[in-house]
Amino acid sequence: MAKLTPEQAEFLSNPYYGVVSTVRADGSPHQTVVWVDSDNGDVVFNTAEGRTKPKNLRDRPHVALTVVNPANGYNWVGVSGTAELYHEGADAHIDKLAKKYLDADTYPFRKDDEVRVIVRINATRIETAGFDGDH
Repeated sequence: MAKLTPEQAEFLSNPYYGVVSTVRADGSPHQTVVWVDSDNGDVVFNTAEGRTKPKNLRDRPHVALTVVNPANGYNWVGVSGTAELYHEGADAHIDKLAKKYLDADTYPFRKDDEVRVIVRINATRIETAGFDGDH
């Protein structure tokens, strides 16, 4: 498995939005904007049960995600691989992301019956632009 370099992980510590691609049942791509984080060299994002992303990823775990620096479109990180979904720590994680993206202590859009999910990308490929040693 590929892992983020420290420089790439630092890039993802910025509140830059990512676009995640999953695969629908008919084989077509499904893309959405997500908040992004890194954990131990892996890219992670958060979603909720009942949404299209977790369903697609459980049925077809292939996933790709790209994060672009909004001030420089030629500075980006792209990761592709397979998804691992889990609930443990997901509520705290969405609060951490709310702090990063909204400067809010808790995720303000939480619904009472919502079950949060962390998606970890087990990367088979990491591609970048605007970093030392790009590949």
